[in-house]
Amino acid sequence: MPAPVGRPTLYSEEMGNKICERLALGESLVDICLDKEIPCLSTVYRWLSLFPDFSDRYARARLVQADVLFDQIIKIADTPVLGVKTITKPTGVEYTEGDMIEHRRLRVDARKWVAAKLAPKKYGDKIETTLRGDANHPIAIENVTARELVQSRIADLATRLSQEEEQDG
Repeated sequence: MPAPVGRPTLYSEEMGNKICERLALGESLVDICLDKEIPCLSTVYRWLSLFPDFSDRYARARLVQADVLFDQIIKIADTPVLGVKTITKPTGVEYTEGDMIEHRRLRVDARKWVAAKLAPKKYGDKIETTLRGDANHPIAIENVTARELVQSRIADLATRLSQEEEQDG
């Protein structure tokens, strides 16, 4: 039997658990892989395709990570952070001290977005189901987001308005 080609993998269940535990606690995979004790990002991604058990634990850790991010949102929103804002005016630079609301809003929005991507059924936008058709034809069912539904209705109204203007004109 020929010897395997390439270096042997450093994967172990213990290493996989370490990575998944840190993910579940909210740490990014990029930051985890910066740790000298953890393999590089490409190696971890390769392990996901080579080791189904690791891939399953990784997926569960990502779902838990979404819950952690959700919990962080409440803390960030409820905890004021004082800072100094600098405003440059023609008369000079003005400094004001106050709550860094914009920074907190950005942190909350980033976590909401990531949580929605990690666990779309739990934290994603609500999906509405629309029925289209009539009694003589099969009904087509489409899954659309609220935003898509509003955009579609606006486009329909714009078309109708333009048709009415042509008739009146």
